[in-house]
Amino acid sequence: MNQFWGVDADPTAQGRIKGAKPVAVLDIGSNSVRLVVYERHARALTPLYNEKSACALGRGVGQTGRLADANMAQALEAIKRFALVARMMRVGKVHVLATSAVRDAANRQEFVDAVEALMESKVNVLSGEQEAHFAALGAVAGIPGFHGVVGDLGGGSLELSSISNGSDTDGVSFELGVIRLQDDSKSAPPRAATIVREQLEKSGLTKTQCGLSFAAIGGTWRSLAKMHQIVSGYPLRMVQHYVVPAAEMIAFCETIVGASSLKGYDGSEHVSSSRRELVPFGAAVMMEVLKAGQFADVVFSALGVREGYLYGLLDKREQAIDPLIQGSEELSVLRSRSPAHANDLIEFTGQFLTASGTAETADDARLRTVACLLSDIGWRAHPDYRGPQSVDAVAYGSLSGVDHPGRAFLAQVIAVRYDGLKSKTAAPLAGLSSADLTARARLIGAMFRVAYPMSAAMPGILPRIRFEVDGDALSLVLPSDLTFLNGEHLRSRLEQFANVAGFKSSAVRVG
Repeated sequence: MNQFWGVDADPTAQGRIKGAKPVAVLDIGSNSVRLVVYERHARALTPLYNEKSACALGRGVGQTGRLADANMAQALEAIKRFALVARMMRVGKVHVLATSAVRDAANRQEFVDAVEALMESKVNVLSGEQEAHFAALGAVAGIPGFHGVVGDLGGGSLELSSISNGSDTDGVSFELGVIRLQDDSKSAPPRAATIVREQLEKSGLTKTQCGLSFAAIGGTWRSLAKMHQIVSGYPLRMVQHYVVPAAEMIAFCETIVGASSLKGYDGSEHVSSSRRELVPFGAAVMMEVLKAGQFADVVFSALGVREGYLYGLLDKREQAIDPLIQGSEELSVLRSRSPAHANDLIEFTGQFLTASGTAETADDARLRTVACLLSDIGWRAHPDYRGPQSVDAVAYGSLSGVDHPGRAFLAQVIAVRYDGLKSKTAAPLAGLSSADLTARARLIGAMFRVAYPMSAAMPGILPRIRFEVDGDALSLVLPSDLTFLNGEHLRSRLEQFANVAGFKSSAVRVG
């Protein structure tokens, strides 16, 4: 008799990438044990399942040199369930990574043997240098082109690496994890800040070039970023690629470190109970790192060691793929009526820019391409809600490789595409992008509103239609066999688009 997780029927839904084999990472950290199952091993990783268990394996390791029996038992109980999940989801490969608490413990082999028996996979106990390396790759995977220093803060350690041209150097590990700091400082954040400052003074961080960016990785720092967003009234609740000036973040951290209790700091109610007492120690590390490195700003990365490890297993060709383009292509395949139509739309919008002499940078072209790929993902929704639902999917989705101004641009394009030029659907995010980017979003969105009534989201029509510009006049030129498209609805849409594009007149003609 088959167990319920070993049935013959394929559990894969039609909403998944066809033929994709899930890959998973079991990340055994000092504060939590987390299993993340990704839809497939690709440049753009899409989580199918993500769960953690707060086991605090690192608690007391700095004092006793051993993993506590109770904490090990709690971790192994969680891992039993994670092993079941991996089998039920038919994961092709589970990569098991262990970091600071396990590598520093005298009784680590006992724990490692138990994990390997449960997961039927080898446990890779990362050295401090390896952990720094994979954390750096995680930042690169989510923020292509990042240049600066990457820091990964866990429960037991802090890893720092320099990143330039996609490669990391000078990886170093410090015993400055939040659990270890809480233990070593006797639960006093100001004392913890002193410990951090003394250790960093011996590092090369003070010798780095001033004015660089610092990429922050780790659950406690993610909590810090979320708190800052809420307290400051930031309109986008998205940690990935959230950028804060260093001086502002230092001041925020100083307030938390100086609070009267570990749970009494401003914004503590927005932090999970398992991390609430750890955030002040994460704040202590953050402010001392930013001061020591004289950084210009801090950018938070939701991608870290897990994603960096998988990124490192890709070949150079796959690493060079743009994760934003790949992720958008997947959404187009899964949600649009015709993925091939997106390619027609890319050509159609590009033809207008060429005909009108509108300048476009490589970054502009990239975002326009992504907007075209995402332009039809909301068609299943009720017409009154296609705009808001599509904007939410774009602005708050798991796409990587895009900063917050880029998300705001895409959201504004989609809002105009579905709800028109007077749409307020993406208004709360408009302040995140520049006036030029907002104007371009309105231009592209208005062009979509010209394209869709003609094509019905199907390929083959748009490549036969072109724009022509004669001074202040814009013409949409139809082939003779499509003259019936020249109706009032199309002319109205074209007039709206022409106004946005700055033309005094518009016309549909045959040519």
